[in-house]
Amino acid sequence: MAGGGQAAASLLTKLAQAAAGLGIAASAASTALYTVDGGQRAVIFDRFRGVLPETSSEGTHFIVPWLQKPFIFDIRTRPHSFSSTSGTKDLQMVSLTLRVLARPDVDRLPDIFTSLGLEYDEKVLPSIGNEVLKAVVAQFNADQLLTERPHVSALVRDSLIRRAAEFNIVLDDVAITHLAYGPEFSQAVEKKQVAQQEAERSRFLVARAEQERRAAIVRAEGESEAARLISEATAAAGTGLIELRRIEAAKEIAGELARSPNVSYIPAGDSSQMLLGLNGAR
Repeated sequence: MAGGGQAAASLLTKLAQAAAGLGIAASAASTALYTVDGGQRAVIFDRFRGVLPETSSEGTHFIVPWLQKPFIFDIRTRPHSFSSTSGTKDLQMVSLTLRVLARPDVDRLPDIFTSLGLEYDEKVLPSIGNEVLKAVVAQFNADQLLTERPHVSALVRDSLIRRAAEFNIVLDDVAITHLAYGPEFSQAVEKKQVAQQEAERSRFLVARAEQERRAAIVRAEGESEAARLISEATAAAGTGLIELRRIEAAKEIAGELARSPNVSYIPAGDSSQMLLGLNGAR
């Protein structure tokens, strides 16, 4: 019985040692392996050689424990936004918001890690963005920022891409998403618009007065010509034309009286004396 107990204890001791060995091996294996996910790259730091020039792509890789350590970079394009208040060429203050899509230059990741670290974008983009915005905005007047906005955006984009390339950062897109002026300039623009509208209204009134003047002249000339023709006709044919006009006017008045609800009848007999003094015996 004693021999059997010693054998069982020896077996348990060997199993414990084997389990401990497996645990140590598994722990060593886990520290010797690292995984790079999709859209990422790894930079290896070696305690003896420093940052290695090669990067690791997606997948699982082997490193020497304690001697080497991986640093993971996200190489996917990421958006960044920052604002700046800049002075224009005519000394107006304008607030702009810039949005950029940035990613690191994969071939230069070791240099980026050595000079800037993992937070390279937060360290570089706000500073160079404000620098470029102030430099470009200072070249234009306040109103030109609105009328020439595509040109301003192109200048900002080209300048910012060149500056970011100095830090091994690639910009896929640069856009001005917001532009606002100070209250003084906004009031000045509003007053200018009101003045322009008043000027347009004044020009319209002048043009209408000119047209009315011409219409009055034409109307007066027409009435003068009509009076001349009537005078000539009266001189040539007597007063028959005048009598015809009196009769036509009388007929029109009689028709209006007949349709009026306040008149119940039209006097019979010598009613022509009621209509403009028209005398049938004449």
